[in-house]
Amino acid sequence: MEKRPLGQTGIDLPILSFGASSLGAEFRTIDINEAFKAVHTALDLGMNFIDTSPFYGRGMSEVMLGQALKGINRDSYLLGTKLGRYTDRHFDFSAARVDESITTSLHRLGTDHLDLILLHDVEFVKLPQIWEETIPAVLKAKAEGKVRAVGFSCYPMACFHTVLDQIEDDIDCVLSYNQYTLQNTAFADNLVPRLKAKGLGAINAGPFSARLLTNAELPGWLKEPKDVKAAARAAAKLCEDNGVDIAQLALQYSCAHPDIASTVAGSANPKNVAKWTQWLAQPIDPSLLAAVQEIFAPVKNLGHLEGLPENN
Repeated sequence: MEKRPLGQTGIDLPILSFGASSLGAEFRTIDINEAFKAVHTALDLGMNFIDTSPFYGRGMSEVMLGQALKGINRDSYLLGTKLGRYTDRHFDFSAARVDESITTSLHRLGTDHLDLILLHDVEFVKLPQIWEETIPAVLKAKAEGKVRAVGFSCYPMACFHTVLDQIEDDIDCVLSYNQYTLQNTAFADNLVPRLKAKGLGAINAGPFSARLLTNAELPGWLKEPKDVKAAARAAAKLCEDNGVDIAQLALQYSCAHPDIASTVAGSANPKNVAKWTQWLAQPIDPSLLAAVQEIFAPVKNLGHLEGLPENN
């Protein structure tokens, strides 16, 4: 698997990383043995950065991942988790919770250090707490050797810039989701140039944009506007007519940006994981890509509000 540097951290990530949210049964009931096999398949195929969070399955993802990784050489994979978001409504970015959260995650994951810690969905809280309280506590954990790299995630581009204005000299990277896809390139358009100029790493998650860019039935909780959903169905039909799964085109496109270190995708189905690496080994169809982008042009970069209104 091709790798790219994560900013100036000295950490090289695979262009496709394994997202362990599905191990927390976030989207469906899972089979434990199948889920473990999905992790092992990812590692065998070179997807050796694994992203999780205590929010996923309310701790279940970290516990399951810790069990799946038992007996595997810690030096053979990179591990990242998050802190600050614990349920749909419970957010705690206090300094005291930072230490508690990292300690708990280390225990669940069966490791003595994390390669990456991210502040999870900071747009849901009053932002000054992030730079006044949370970041100093996380940097303390970094100095103690508990974590190698530090960053944050959110959805609104405005929120990224507000937080970066305060802490871009203190952190190593950011993670954005659903915003470097066939339909939405706001991450690359509005933020990646700033990150590159500062030597900060860029991680993209959600190449399928919460199933929007697949042939699966769209979930009821999908927040994208109606016109975006309609364009996605039209694009999927065009791909199908050309003998290509839109998910393949979506994954190939998201992983191709040279300034984005890695794209994170997750599944508790090892067959899906294996299929993704097969797709990446194939060249992208430029004419089909252009046709799909033309379909999405009227709704390009349309998204939704997330978090506190003032953070959007």
